[in-house]
Amino acid sequence: MPHLRVSEAAALLGVSDDTVRRWIDAESVPTIRDAGGRILIDGIDVAAFAARTTAPDDPTDVRRSARNRFTGIVTRVIADEVMAQVDLQCGPHRVVSLMSAEAVRELGLEPGSVATAVVKATTVIVETPAAKA
Repeated sequence: MPHLRVSEAAALLGVSDDTVRRWIDAESVPTIRDAGGRILIDGIDVAAFAARTTAPDDPTDVRRSARNRFTGIVTRVIADEVMAQVDLQCGPHRVVSLMSAEAVRELGLEPGSVATAVVKATTVIVETPAAKA
């Protein structure tokens, strides 16, 4: 199992290094030390901790089959007469949606609006870092 430095775990969890250190001090996240004395966290423990977190509440009261929902804030809307691009910042993730300009107007989307991006895809590509030689 891979071991992660505090800064790597923090980046993956979307929190600061200090937050991870506080979790370590509170014994919420188990650690080990490498030969150089650096604190490392087992990847499986980071994954378990990430799975415990909850997403922000969806402001809509809609039931849906899609499980990939990202609530965030609209940061930019670019629209012409027919089409629009809407950028949302959902935690550390930028989500971009292309939709009709009519939909933007009907939804009242503008920078500062809270919205939820719902993603349902038949293709999701998963990548991992290249193996080090």
